[in-house]
Amino acid sequence: MAMIKEEQEIIKKLEKLAVHNDPIDQKLYSKYDVKRGLRNANGTGVLVGLTAIGDVVGYEIKDNQKVAVPGRLVYRGYNVEDLIKDAEKNHQFGYEQCAFLLLFGELPTQDQLDAFSAYLGECRVLPPNFTEDMIMKAPSNDIMNKMARGVLASYSYDDDPENRAVGNIIRQCIQLIARFSTLAAYGYQAKRRYYDNKSMFVHNPKPELSTAENFLRLIRSDKQYTRLEAEILDLALILHAEHGGGNNSSLTVHVVSSADTDTYSAIAAAVGSLKGRRHGGANIRVIEMMDEIKANVKDWSNEKEVEAYLRKIVDGEAFDHTGKIYGIGHAVYTISDPREVLLKAKAKDLAKEKGFLPEFELYNIIEKLAPALIQEKHPSAERVCANVDFYSGFVYTMLNIPRELYTPIFAISRIAGWSAHRIEEIVSGGRIYRPAYKNIYAERDYIPMSERK
Repeated sequence: MAMIKEEQEIIKKLEKLAVHNDPIDQKLYSKYDVKRGLRNANGTGVLVGLTAIGDVVGYEIKDNQKVAVPGRLVYRGYNVEDLIKDAEKNHQFGYEQCAFLLLFGELPTQDQLDAFSAYLGECRVLPPNFTEDMIMKAPSNDIMNKMARGVLASYSYDDDPENRAVGNIIRQCIQLIARFSTLAAYGYQAKRRYYDNKSMFVHNPKPELSTAENFLRLIRSDKQYTRLEAEILDLALILHAEHGGGNNSSLTVHVVSSADTDTYSAIAAAVGSLKGRRHGGANIRVIEMMDEIKANVKDWSNEKEVEAYLRKIVDGEAFDHTGKIYGIGHAVYTISDPREVLLKAKAKDLAKEKGFLPEFELYNIIEKLAPALIQEKHPSAERVCANVDFYSGFVYTMLNIPRELYTPIFAISRIAGWSAHRIEEIVSGGRIYRPAYKNIYAERDYIPMSERK
């Protein structure tokens, strides 16, 4: 115990030293025209590359000015809304078609889709002894960390891991797309057993089932799910599969791949990026905020009561005291986030089936009130709208999916986009990313050890 206390004191001193020596005068960022977060002064992203995979449209530039437009999400030139409508019309799950489109750039024929889906199904089963040796013997309290470890461990089970030929990378990517849902589900089961002291259920994936169906089957003790449950999870997977090359995790894939490393290292790095609370972990913050709102607002249908509590949040007097209403606002979308619009429509159907309509109406009220309150608090800020994180956590709650799996679901979906960006960087990149950092620390005369104080 004494050693622990001594260690804590040492860490405190080191922390103080680090904080003292590392702060940078904020005015210097303007002086040197630093693009913080790789963003221009008007909020647009710094152009660092070209992509033919996806596009995120929230504004247009007219006369050098940003003009807000209703949000659009485009995969390989196709509006994602059309992809979803086509899947619904044909009573198909759409994520597999979405993954094919992102990887190969064209919509599959039915025969191509059937063959691709069958191959994914065959690859869902983890390699022999992988589950026991890499998951059960080293469980983690965080599923994203477990998934990253699973990706890196997959290198050891690959007979040709260092081969950079495009065909070999495609094979690796398809196998990872197939196995991500299994890695997440088994990582969750191990956590239940070793950290939560609950029963562990390890089911085998079924090759004939879709990604959404298999995931629901693997995380539930009875392996049961309804068609609507699988459809709305499939929708969430489609909507999260790709979001342009500039989002943090996809950019990570480009940066790490540009160093000419292997597929597993690049994808594991992307998992680490997505785990971040400013990226894939945002929907959990929405749910935590909603927990507090539901606990402190007596009448969820009373707009004045809801508005009063939202005002407390915006003023930094409630929830986490940051002044943020989580799930409201986006770096690109201003008028609408197309993912939120599509997910909200399905969320209402699920709320009716599951008896969550009062909660759904509360979300609806907050979505209606929050933008005006934020604009009132920050008059110079751009217009804001609800983003996909606002409803995704609510959807997963209605699906009875544990919160620790919310961000892993994001990864199960986004691995398709990451894979496409990995291939694009290998085919079209050819130059390592090397942006500049301006050093502001003046050179100093070296101080010999005997003269230091």
